[in-house]
Amino acid sequence: MPEPQPGAQPADGSTPGAEPDRDPAAADEPTSPPVPPDQPEPTAQPTAPDQPEPSDRPEPATAQAPTPRWSGSAPVPPPPPRRPAWGESAEPTPPPPVPVGPPEHQTPVDPWAGVDTGGWDLPSAELPPLPSTMHYPAPPATRQWPAPPAPPVGPHPVSPPAAPRPPQAAGPAMPARPMSPPAPPPTAPPTKMPKQRRGRRSAPPPLAPPSTPPPGWQAPKGYVPVPVRRRRRWPWLLLLTLACCCGCPAYYGFPISAQYPVQVALPAQVNDLSLRQDKRSEAAARQLEGEVRQEHWLAEDTFAGVYSTSAGKQVTVFGGTGFRLSPESDAEAEISRLTERYALEAAESVDTGVRGRHERCAVGRLDGSDVVVCTSVDHGSIATGVFTRLSVADSATLLNTLRSEIVQPKA
Repeated sequence: MPEPQPGAQPADGSTPGAEPDRDPAAADEPTSPPVPPDQPEPTAQPTAPDQPEPSDRPEPATAQAPTPRWSGSAPVPPPPPRRPAWGESAEPTPPPPVPVGPPEHQTPVDPWAGVDTGGWDLPSAELPPLPSTMHYPAPPATRQWPAPPAPPVGPHPVSPPAAPRPPQAAGPAMPARPMSPPAPPPTAPPTKMPKQRRGRRSAPPPLAPPSTPPPGWQAPKGYVPVPVRRRRRWPWLLLLTLACCCGCPAYYGFPISAQYPVQVALPAQVNDLSLRQDKRSEAAARQLEGEVRQEHWLAEDTFAGVYSTSAGKQVTVFGGTGFRLSPESDAEAEISRLTERYALEAAESVDTGVRGRHERCAVGRLDGSDVVVCTSVDHGSIATGVFTRLSVADSATLLNTLRSEIVQPKA
């Protein structure tokens, strides 16, 4: 095997001792050195891998590096020209001049170079000289304030007081210049009014109290003072509302609660009156009780009885219980129902002294004798009595007594 010559170069064109820079992508592929045509195939003649083979073909001085197969990025096109903004000049702004050196090494420039600065007091040939200005007179002498009292003598010397200035001659007085009126004070900027809610009206501002007119003031002709009406206070309205809401139901509801519901029971003895238990009296009582049930079909309970005294006086009482909304009209209706039966005259009202209870009495005739018929009605019951040999007043009093014994509040 021939030895390498001292001036020979490797087959790839690089200098010996230095390896050429290759692309990493191309370095991975297997390459083989060129084989001259007069040499046998590489498979027929083995060669050592460490020593390059000699070549008789002249190699070029420089070898071109292989082009990489993949660079990893695409070429970036140049950016388009920028459009000028609004108001910007279309011509490009020239760059500022670049200074040759630092400013301390440059030659200073005299701004007054070539200017005549010899003097400013030059005579004017075109304009006449200006007249001398008028001298203002000296101000008049002012009154000197008395000097303050000298302090007590101390260890340090005290300088003598300054001598008073001599009065100066007063010149012609100048007319006083009119004083301009003082400028008005600056007004504050208007404040922003707060927003008001819709649907609500703001309360009007309170009226100012009337002030006392100054002495000697006279009202104009036809002026009539109008007194200011005082505003009513809201507690009166609240009290009136409470009185209407609570007072009225209590006023009308108390008699009803005291007179309804009630229960009835005929006592055997009331003062000097005794309940008669004979068949005739019991038959008359049952007949009257049936009539009450027929006339007052909403009655809860009915009662009837015949009482008499040892002196021969007889009292028949009957009635019923149940709620009644208008006792006064029920009392008049009961008297009207008994008018034809007992031939009653005009009825008269009797004061019972009980709120919600109304009583009517009338004089009539029964079996040829005079009788007095009285009926008493309240919100819980109705009681009617037929009295013989008694006056209207006594009959009304006795009916109230019988009623209090027969009709009792229900427990």
